[in-house]
Amino acid sequence: MLSNRFLLLATTALAPVLWGTTYLTTTALLPADRPLLAAFLRALPAGLLLLVLCRRLPRGEWWWKSWVLGVLNIGAFFALLFIAAYRLPGGVAAIVGGLQPLVVALLASRVLHERMTGRVLASGATGAFGVSLIVLQSQARLDAIGILAAVGGTVCMASGIVLSKKWGQPAPLLATTSWQLIAGGLSLLPVLLLLEGLPTTPLTVANLAGYAYLAVAGTALAYVAWFHGIARLPASTIAFLGLLSPVVAIVLGWAIAGEHLAPIQIAGIVIVLGSIAAVIVARTPKRGFSLHRPRFARGRARNG
Repeated sequence: MLSNRFLLLATTALAPVLWGTTYLTTTALLPADRPLLAAFLRALPAGLLLLVLCRRLPRGEWWWKSWVLGVLNIGAFFALLFIAAYRLPGGVAAIVGGLQPLVVALLASRVLHERMTGRVLASGATGAFGVSLIVLQSQARLDAIGILAAVGGTVCMASGIVLSKKWGQPAPLLATTSWQLIAGGLSLLPVLLLLEGLPTTPLTVANLAGYAYLAVAGTALAYVAWFHGIARLPASTIAFLGLLSPVVAIVLGWAIAGEHLAPIQIAGIVIVLGSIAAVIVARTPKRGFSLHRPRFARGRARNG
């Protein structure tokens, strides 16, 4: 039923909404210049929490597949995300994130054989334009390293979405999410020790609160919702929902941090939301809609 699909869209959209709070949380609560520590403390505790709840380890080829997906979706993406968040103002860290739907649509057409329609291309270009309106009105200086980190994060996440869709879920959702979070967190550890080292001063209560929020809400809850949607929605639809993140970031920056919100940025927000709606409406079946179950629920996985 259509109501079931919109519920699925809403629960999946919860992930980018929560991710949109990362920028404000980072600047307000976390210690300065420690992006890799933030990424590590966000990923590994969330993965261990979910593993305790599901009590299930990967089998066979899913050891290396979980590692690949963990690096793309979690490890590399988190590190680049936090580098961008530290070096760019709220919302600007998603400057190239507006191009993600186009990157995902291209990869999905090649890997998943999803049809790349004119509507998807037009909506992707429109969404990227809307994000640029949001970003270009910021009075803050754009940092080259921050922009490069945002580009790398976009490519990692796009690849992770497509591979997650291609490989499916060989086990219940909490299990596959925990595997990726643990793999991503462990892959960050040697990079953290090499480039940043362990903290030399005690973490404050505010720091601990920020890490706890990002681990539980911004990671464990968000990624369960995200991978739930990946298993049931087209890859390009998932990518368009990701555009909600910069919208949430810029609105929170205005509402809580007191950042200026210009009329052209408001227009950008409207354009982004319109591009998301255009893709969702285009992909909404007129009748007889039924949710597709992930692979493990159909009994097709060999390593469940």
